[in-house]
Amino acid sequence: MKFNTDGLVIREQSIKEQDKLITVLTRSDGLIRAFIHGAKSIKSPKSTASGLLTYSRFSIYKGRDSYIIDECYAQEVFMPLRKDVEKLALAQYFCELAGELAPEGENAEEQLRLTLNSLHFLCQGSKSLSLIKSTFELRMLTLAGYMPNLVCCDSCGCYEHEDMRFLPQKGLIVCGDCCGKYSDAQIRIGLGVTRAMRHCVYSEFSKLFAYSLKENSQPILETAAEEYLKMQISKTFQTLEFYKMLKN
Repeated sequence: MKFNTDGLVIREQSIKEQDKLITVLTRSDGLIRAFIHGAKSIKSPKSTASGLLTYSRFSIYKGRDSYIIDECYAQEVFMPLRKDVEKLALAQYFCELAGELAPEGENAEEQLRLTLNSLHFLCQGSKSLSLIKSTFELRMLTLAGYMPNLVCCDSCGCYEHEDMRFLPQKGLIVCGDCCGKYSDAQIRIGLGVTRAMRHCVYSEFSKLFAYSLKENSQPILETAAEEYLKMQISKTFQTLEFYKMLKN
């Protein structure tokens, strides 16, 4: 069976002298691992289109045991990322996380859109890397079924409190009046970060990146998102460690 789809190359691996095995986050079929012949040849149009962090149009043949890409054409290569090592490292982390959380064999429209938009904002430079990272993590976790409960205090139902706390192990929030009832690790996020986290999780996709947060609150949001990710996904992301090493 042969089909066409759009997708972002999130991983590539050399196979033999001229071939590659790539992982593509596709719109129609989620994660696909496919062989592509002659992709390492400079003269081949497949070379650019099958490169990491390239959004392309693919013609894919589905065999009994594997996928084979017949043709591919690059639509977006996100060139600014390739000129900034810190942005490139963060983009590669997004790819690794998408590869962990996106579905296989089913529609991944929202996951692909989230990843492409995040790469777009990295290229654009209009938002801080910290804000883009936290937004991507929280929304990708939500799409994968790990939505935290940020509606109100888990104990008393209070919607807003100056001393809001986030419990990353349980994925819920409690107010300052009720926090003593919980023995779990707590991150004091306050009102601003609470609202930002709610936006990342609950907002319409078209408005996902349409918010701001004070610069001194962004590290709190980043810590909350990253700690929640660690609690839900028992895995060390090498690309994240590399990004943090560059950042520090």
